[in-house]
Amino acid sequence: MLFFDPLYFIIVSPALILAVFAQVWVKKAYSKYSRVATAFGYSGAQAAAEILRRNGVMDVDVEVAQGFLSDHYDPGKKVLRLSPDVYSGRTMASVGIAAHEAGHALQHADGYAPLKLRTALVPMTMLGSNLAFPLLFIGFLMQSASLVNFGIIFFGTVVLFQVVTLPVEFNASRRALAMLRSTGVVSTDELSGARSVLTAAAMTYVAAALSAILQLVYFLLRAGLLGGRDD
Repeated sequence: MLFFDPLYFIIVSPALILAVFAQVWVKKAYSKYSRVATAFGYSGAQAAAEILRRNGVMDVDVEVAQGFLSDHYDPGKKVLRLSPDVYSGRTMASVGIAAHEAGHALQHADGYAPLKLRTALVPMTMLGSNLAFPLLFIGFLMQSASLVNFGIIFFGTVVLFQVVTLPVEFNASRRALAMLRSTGVVSTDELSGARSVLTAAAMTYVAAALSAILQLVYFLLRAGLLGGRDD
């Protein structure tokens, strides 16, 4: 059932196409705006630090991390980690990405509910991502409805995490753009560059959420839990 099933590709292909489009968009936007210097000379690390300072968030460290676009905020350790190009770069791409990650730190400081929910879902999601596909594979192979249902439940946690991620990421970008403007890190004319980079990055999260949802629909169809029993 799960081997080269045309139905799978029919259902999931829109998300695959969107994912490819999003990756191309991100690379194009990053490549373009990583060559556009900021008018006021802020680096990504300086921009993030200024945003945190202006909002009274003094207990978050800004550190350099290894890896290309490995930027993230660690709420457990209260550390904002920026990839080398973003940390040191004085470009619109670097400042925009750093401001986005600072937006997550502001969410944490404000007790933003979707971020709290996403953080709480992490252990369950890791378990679900590890168990879902083995259970589904064995369940469909052995025609065991119980194993398939358990696999679907575990995969549902992955879907939930991806869906909850959307408001978290979009809100962080809105905060980033607002703070870049209000702190004077960039000029008003430069905001369009940061917006382009953050919008492109947001589409990757949309593609991931859509992919997870459509895969869940496929599993529900094949399990006979949606649209009638698959005999």
